[in-house]
Amino acid sequence: MKKSSFLIRLKKEGKLKLAEPSEEICKSYIRKSDDCLRSGKILLENRLYENSVSECYYAMYNALTALLFRTGIKCENHSGSIILLDTVFRRKDLSEDIAKSKKERIDKQYYVSSGSGTKLTRENAVWMAKAAEEFMIEIKLMIDAMKSEDKGENRKRLSAALRRN
Repeated sequence: MKKSSFLIRLKKEGKLKLAEPSEEICKSYIRKSDDCLRSGKILLENRLYENSVSECYYAMYNALTALLFRTGIKCENHSGSIILLDTVFRRKDLSEDIAKSKKERIDKQYYVSSGSGTKLTRENAVWMAKAAEEFMIEIKLMIDAMKSEDKGENRKRLSAALRRN
């Protein structure tokens, strides 16, 4: 399904909408993101790799949610939020990073390893923690650099994406 069609469907379902930009909600999600990363690292240190991968993904997702709320975009769908990172914020690199992390989390959280399949190694979990940390730094820099006119431009890009077919 085309990205814009997916976003349009989310809008029709009420899962994607413009909202009032909120510094307070943004900060709350950043705190939540920081807590998830801290949890992920503690789990990694204690060799609980599956749980570490999951927490590190949620550290990334919560940082992304903070960015969306800073702009005044509410999206209640992980895939939709990831698409917005590319289409609205024009950060394909970060969109690809979090999409890969989402796949890793799903593979490790919902499927069990039988042989070589989705086996989770320490290296996977270490990679995930590092990726989450780098992603969060980039998102925080974007949030800190965002001006009022940037919010307006991002909201216009969302509106344009929702008009495409």
